Amino acid sequence: MQFTQGMEYFFSGFKLITQKGLKRFVFIPLLINIVLFGSSLFFLYGWLTDGFTYLNDLLPTWLSWLEWLMWPIAVLVILFSYSMLFSVITNFIAAPFNGLLSEKVELYLTGQKINDDGLAEIVKDVPRMLGREWTKLCYYLPRAIGFFILLWILPVIGQVLWVMFTCWMYAVQYKDYPFDNHKICFKEMKEDLKQKQTLSYGFGLAVLLLTAIPIVNLIVMPVAVCGATRLWVDQYRPKYRE
Repeated sequence: MQFTQGMEYFFSGFKLITQKGLKRFVFIPLLINIVLFGSSLFFLYGWLTDGFTYLNDLLPTWLSWLEWLMWPIAVLVILFSYSMLFSVITNFIAAPFNGLLSEKVELYLTGQKINDDGLAEIVKDVPRMLGREWTKLCYYLPRAIGFFILLWILPVIGQVLWVMFTCWMYAVQYKDYPFDNHKICFKEMKEDLKQKQTLSYGFGLAVLLLTAIPIVNLIVMPVAVCGATRLWVDQYRPKYRE
């Protein structure tokens, strides 16, 4: 089943990040994620605590029990929403390093180099990589706003749509690195992903679930890059080598 296969590809990234020759390329994306994600979670917890203290003060005594109901609901919604938005921002910063990690994973899996560019050429290519991240951000934001509104005004259906959208965006975010390494345009990449949507939703759901788990979420980014690259090699690469 493609859905479970997509999840398996993500989890295969845990093994790949420990492989000899790849570990050093994991370090910088991992460090960026730990510093940004870890520090922001600290501030998010403080913001939630202050916010609920304020709301609790507004509630009459006989409604104070609502705090126990609001906490788990708000935490789940905010964690899933925040994790997606923050991942987009973090990946924007880490894009050149994630692209390099994806390139090295593909070399490890196939034994074939994508190109022979030296360090100077890679540095020159950074603006193009950041431009690609900007394209993804422009694709994400208007849709995120729409689905986020539905999240609050459509009970159950809105929540399901938000989760599906988030899973799709995680797939787009991480699968794009190997596509971009081969200079395949963003539009064509989306079309390829749509042809195997169930695979993308499975991969994205695995990323979503682990991103919402504290501590574990610190290593999700390099794991997802590695898993997405393995998925690219198996599912999409043959098409571009015909």
